[in-house]
Amino acid sequence: MLTSHLFSVRVKMAVWIQAQQLQGDALHQMQSLYGQHFPIEVRHYLSQWIEGQLWDAIDLENPQEEIKAKRLLDSLIQELQKKAEHQVGEDGFLLKIKLGHYASQLKSTYDRCPLELVRCIKHILYTEQRLVREATNSSSPVGGLMDSMSQKYHQINQAFEELRVLTQDTENDLRKLQHNQEYFIIQYQESLRIQAQLSSLATLPPADRQLREPSLLSKRATVEAWLTREANTLQKYRLGLAEKHQKTLALLRKQQTVILDDELIQWKRRQQLAGNGGPPEGGLDILQSWCEKLAETIWQNRQQIRRAEHLRQQLPIPGPIEELLTELNSTITDIISALVTSTFIIEKQPPQVLKTQTKFAATVRLLVGGKLNVHMNPPQVKATIISEQQAKALLKNENTRNDSSGEILNNNCVMEYHQTTGTLSAHFRNMSLKRIRRSDRRGAESVTEEKFTILFESQFSVGGNELVFQVKTLSLPVVVIVHGSQDNNATATVLWDNAFAEPGRVPFIVPDKVLWPQLCEALNMKYKAEVQSNRGLSEENLVFLAQKAFSSSSVNPEDYRNMTMTWSQFNRESLPGRNFTFWQWFDGVMELTKKHLKPHWNDGAILGFVNKQQAQDMLMSKPNGTFLLRFSDSEIGGITIAWVAENPNKAGERMVWNLMPYTTKDFSIRSLADRISDLNHLLYLYPDRPKDEVFSKYYTPPLSKAVDGYVKPQIKQVVPEFATPNPDPTANPTYMDHAASPAVNPQHAYGLYPPMMLDGSVRLCSAKCCVRFSVKALTY
Repeated sequence: MLTSHLFSVRVKMAVWIQAQQLQGDALHQMQSLYGQHFPIEVRHYLSQWIEGQLWDAIDLENPQEEIKAKRLLDSLIQELQKKAEHQVGEDGFLLKIKLGHYASQLKSTYDRCPLELVRCIKHILYTEQRLVREATNSSSPVGGLMDSMSQKYHQINQAFEELRVLTQDTENDLRKLQHNQEYFIIQYQESLRIQAQLSSLATLPPADRQLREPSLLSKRATVEAWLTREANTLQKYRLGLAEKHQKTLALLRKQQTVILDDELIQWKRRQQLAGNGGPPEGGLDILQSWCEKLAETIWQNRQQIRRAEHLRQQLPIPGPIEELLTELNSTITDIISALVTSTFIIEKQPPQVLKTQTKFAATVRLLVGGKLNVHMNPPQVKATIISEQQAKALLKNENTRNDSSGEILNNNCVMEYHQTTGTLSAHFRNMSLKRIRRSDRRGAESVTEEKFTILFESQFSVGGNELVFQVKTLSLPVVVIVHGSQDNNATATVLWDNAFAEPGRVPFIVPDKVLWPQLCEALNMKYKAEVQSNRGLSEENLVFLAQKAFSSSSVNPEDYRNMTMTWSQFNRESLPGRNFTFWQWFDGVMELTKKHLKPHWNDGAILGFVNKQQAQDMLMSKPNGTFLLRFSDSEIGGITIAWVAENPNKAGERMVWNLMPYTTKDFSIRSLADRISDLNHLLYLYPDRPKDEVFSKYYTPPLSKAVDGYVKPQIKQVVPEFATPNPDPTANPTYMDHAASPAVNPQHAYGLYPPMMLDGSVRLCSAKCCVRFSVKALTY
């Protein structure tokens, strides 16, 4: 037995040393922690490194902690690879291969979801510490590793242990019952033999009959009395066994509810939010291990119940047991049916904005396929696209007559069993939606609001055709488009559905209006994912968006807490005075930032969500040449530069200028940093940072010297009103108005924004932007 002193001194850094000394059930529990998701060999060879990391410093509920988790994953893989490289000799060669394989396996499993690795190792360390503590009868605290997730895992594993004990107990009782019944049958045969002997006495002389009959009658009475008592005993055994099975099945149902209705549903919800840019849903290995344990326990109990029924048929004894066994058999069949049908899931969802005539992929997986030996006769999975109405009818078990709403090419796939991971899955790699059949739309609904779903279905048997299952699962809602111009509106439909769908809903009902803070959470999640930035939308940014959404001037966030936004306000009705919706404007900002402004957004150089009046108020208190970058209010996917400078028409007066908005087309010609570099009158990025300090690392390097007597022309941007005289008269620059992007009204492409009076005092103009070609003389 380990001492309490040893535990308190060594538990932090030597858990593995003590865990290896566990015995009996504790050892069994410890071994069950490991598997494909985390091999025990990795724990063994990296024990000191694993126990030396600050796993508990990572908050599993904070997606931003994923960077730390990824760092730990990379370090773990490096440690494994180093350990593998140091192996020598014949035995070392095999270990080197094995550790290298584990490194690849862990990277493949957790690379997209490193937080799941942290969750797994925290659970392992916590459980090992608990087992060691219990072995030492110590009451010292485990430490900070016991978070809510570890508690939940502990409860699940504890329930599995209870189920294991109950199943072993009923197995022992069943064997005892079988033994007693076999002995009963022997004695029953003996009673029949005695009865036959008594019957044969009739052929004997009276004297012989009188001599032998009393003894046989006595034997018969004794045996029959024993048979009567034993029949009652057997009946009690049978009833007792049935009651134990009832208890086991009740616990099985409870455990299955926790795993399927809580854990698996939460995984599916995380998968849905991942479609909006949320953190990855995480791996399925832990869930699969739980589902496999359920399948194994259910199947063991089902076999026990069938054996009990066989014993009853072999020796019928009047009583309630027949009805009880029928009920048990029905219950266990319902439980395994629920497990099999619920664990046929979509591991990799098809794209939710699906363009016709475009290749797409998806993966479905049966979490209990390996354990139930489904792979021995690999089933085929079929994919079909169906409408929202057809999905509703399907869930109501109404006959849909195998209807579909379109034609998918390459829509059949055989499930494959992967020995190394123990997974049974079907990978649809080359599906393509050839055509779609739309339904009649409701009211103002557009084609980009119509939702479809991909139905995956299969059929297979388990237990040598004892049970045949027809399984079906629906993908997340899919919006079908035929042209790229429909993408942003389709994305809006998907975003709203993923964010606000309620569990167990009728397909694919979502609320028509949501609280503004809920929408803010969804927009922030999407923005960070699209821009691939840890810098999300600040409270000031969200207030700006609220002002735009609700046509409000309030700057107090609390004023918007209880306000609701409808779907129509989000992406059906145009913003006041504009020809685009709130979502279309926001999506344009995301696209522009993602393609051209990501580093500047991450650096904090772009304020972005500031209106023209706010920009003026901010800049007028700053020195001339101070500028800021804000997203255009009037143009989708535009960003403008606002700066403060002298009013050339009125000496001593300063004013704020706004440059014509840049769009993606502009930045494909010359980057934002280079454009800012070109404009010498821009000196300080708001509030007071020298512009070169912020942007110089993004400037395009100077052109190289002439090659073969040719020099390249150089494109530079100027604002004529602020252009400095060219010191080199031989350069003879040519000015050319910059072409407008397609989003700009052509009639204003080359002119100034219309002058605008604000507060009746300060006159704002938008400066015209030009491109200058500087070409030096060619040499020969």
